[in-house]
Amino acid sequence: MELELAPDLQKRVVKLVSTLNFSHVNPSRIVCFRSFGSKSRARARIWSFPRIWQMALKKGPHYCIEVLSEHFDCLNLKQQEETLIHELQHIPKNFSGSLLPHGRMNKR
Repeated sequence: MELELAPDLQKRVVKLVSTLNFSHVNPSRIVCFRSFGSKSRARARIWSFPRIWQMALKKGPHYCIEVLSEHFDCLNLKQQEETLIHELQHIPKNFSGSLLPHGRMNKR
């Protein structure tokens, strides 16, 4: 699997955070990637930065949003936006570096 930074998605995430008033999300601490060659059937996934790594590396909370090119790039813009919103909804209100599971995402 190959990964590359996705500045086009980064801009879209910044705009979504602002438009949706996700005031708890710091878009400067989200990094977007596009992957190629994954065997996963997912369209996208979000990666956490657990507290132990934050302490070890002396960095604050961050998140990585990865879109799987083979399943994401063929979507229309609305579906892509919905996918990015879904990944952003995994970020808890305290922006701690952890993730909310699917069962708790919509109970905000």
